[in-house]
Amino acid sequence: MAYQVLARKYRPQRFADVAGQEHVTRTLLNALAQGRIAHGYIFSGHRGIGKTTIARILAQALNCRTAVGTPERPTQEPCGTCDSCQEIRAGNAVDVLEIDAATNRGIDEIRELREAARYSPARDKYKIWILDEAHQITDAAFNALLKTLEEPPEHVVFMMATTQPEDIPQTIRSRCQHFSFHAVKFDDILAQLRAIAVQEEIDAEDAALALLAEAGDGSMRDALSIMDQAIASAPLVNGKAHLEAEQIRELMGSVPNAVYERLLEAISAGETSTVIEETNALLNAGNSPAALARQFVRYLRNALMAKIGGENSDLLQISADERARAARSALLFSEEDLTRFLQVMLRTFDDLNYRQEQRFHLELGLVKLVHLERLLPVEELLSGVQSSGGAMQSSELRAQSTERSAISDQRSIAQRTSPFEADRNRRISGKAAAGTGLAATTAPRALSPAETVGRAAAEAKPPAVVGLAEPESAATEGALALAPDAAPDPERIRDAVCAALAREGHETAAEALHQAAWSLQGNTFRVMAPLRKSMLALTVNAEAETICRKAARAAGATQKFIFEPSENGAASSTPTRPATAPLQGSVQEAAMENPLVRKTQELFQAEIRSVLDLREPN
Repeated sequence: MAYQVLARKYRPQRFADVAGQEHVTRTLLNALAQGRIAHGYIFSGHRGIGKTTIARILAQALNCRTAVGTPERPTQEPCGTCDSCQEIRAGNAVDVLEIDAATNRGIDEIRELREAARYSPARDKYKIWILDEAHQITDAAFNALLKTLEEPPEHVVFMMATTQPEDIPQTIRSRCQHFSFHAVKFDDILAQLRAIAVQEEIDAEDAALALLAEAGDGSMRDALSIMDQAIASAPLVNGKAHLEAEQIRELMGSVPNAVYERLLEAISAGETSTVIEETNALLNAGNSPAALARQFVRYLRNALMAKIGGENSDLLQISADERARAARSALLFSEEDLTRFLQVMLRTFDDLNYRQEQRFHLELGLVKLVHLERLLPVEELLSGVQSSGGAMQSSELRAQSTERSAISDQRSIAQRTSPFEADRNRRISGKAAAGTGLAATTAPRALSPAETVGRAAAEAKPPAVVGLAEPESAATEGALALAPDAAPDPERIRDAVCAALAREGHETAAEALHQAAWSLQGNTFRVMAPLRKSMLALTVNAEAETICRKAARAAGATQKFIFEPSENGAASSTPTRPATAPLQGSVQEAAMENPLVRKTQELFQAEIRSVLDLREPN
């Protein structure tokens, strides 16, 4: 007998053997038990998930000659041994006709079908037509079939399988029972591949089978087809085909997801050279730019789903190792960052389809990801607030405290400055503003808490420090004015991060991280917070993680963060920060009389909540 591919050899012959479509098989079995047989069915869904297979099984159950309740057929499942079942399985049954609607789509073919439907079955109980790819039938042919579907003979059943049910006219759909099939879950495909590997006596690694299941993308037939190809290319070990993950990656032309994890780590650290070097190595190895972009899009999607639903979410239809990898990448970025990354890479993937220099467009898309966090969100520009334009606001405040004519000049200069130049000017102007001895922390309407003047202000021994509200990135990046090229001292980074969290209103997170045990392990800050896992997720949320990362980067640290709970409540020996002093005495008066504070109140309609005296004791 000629070789039979796995997709045909292991095609289900009973409803119970169909994976991932329990909602369909359960309904059909109940309908058979109750005698509620419809004259028209529409089976729709993704390719290779069992639409035509279930249509054949239903045809066998309808025309099975073995009575229900006998030892050969205890349930409504077809017996599989009678003449009718065997003929339907072989595709040569007289009363069950399977028609390819893609080639028999005209009105003449449908008229012949309609005429044949008038006659009784030759031998079986029902005359059944299975129309595959039914959406390709023309509108005129559907109109010719309409009357037969509306008032069919009692012995006729139509089954239509399609991947595009929206192309079937509504008049046809309203006369049929419509079953929408689901994509097969990753775990169901993996279990089926394991069972087939055992029956075929194939030595397969779990990682290899997981790659095959993931490559199926919800289609059981696709996964079996790729497995067939992998077995043919696999080496023989002790007379058995041996499947390895590396061999399957080479066969499919994919690269390990560890490469994309390294790319995201380099993007998080702002290392453009590392990103380009990794990309160059992949392209020189013969990988297609379009294939790399497609796989990177899938990895970014998994990282985003891990950020939204967690590592064990059902949104991730991948193996346990890949779930952990996606979760690690998700810790590097906020949900907003990953969303923007995904948008950029989807646009890059579209560009690769019709551009000449695919390599250049892929490299450009990856470089965009490195600089994406430094770009200004459009919504902040429209609202008149620049998230990284702290230099513009501080320049305006200083200009307005002297004379009004300088304001327009400063605005025009700031508007012509790119976000990167504005970031550099902000640092310069932040030091200049420290000479006034005041920094603010107020709460204006619809604005985040403000940037405080840092170490330079403390050295100048100002009479008081008052908090003013400024945009988000200015608050997180301006924290303690730490030297960006300083050594990554965990205590110094901790102080910068906690100060930024406090200014942004995350007091609970600041307190927890200040009491946590900080350690630097290679390229990672490991923070053991004195909180349980559930409380840690609520306290250090996505917004707080973004603030921590930006504050650490402004302080000169490019390492990533890993926040871990300490179930026993262990924390570092760092003492708790003193509570903020209340508004009182000459400190408040000195702050209120400062012209910079007054002008800020006027501009932002803000109120002073607290005044901190940062002067050193005499």
